[in-house]
Amino acid sequence: MKLEFFEPSEAATVLKCSEAWLREGAAKGEFPHAVWGKGKIIFTSVHLKEIALLREVRSSGPSVQSVRMIGTRAQSRQKYS
Repeated sequence: MKLEFFEPSEAATVLKCSEAWLREGAAKGEFPHAVWGKGKIIFTSVHLKEIALLREVRSSGPSVQSVRMIGTRAQSRQKYS
């Protein structure tokens, strides 16, 4: 198993984000990380992959279920479309 370790500044460079954003996410428990010694935050290559996947946005376009209709006229028009 090849596991790489990154300090927050190095991890931010890899993820193309700010170091502050990474540190804040780790402090809030939003991002996986390790803590060594006296509170030193360390990210592994696995952590970086997980963070990237957590922030991934997939768009498949609007679906019929996501269309919001208000009132009975809109609902009846949808039936005949």
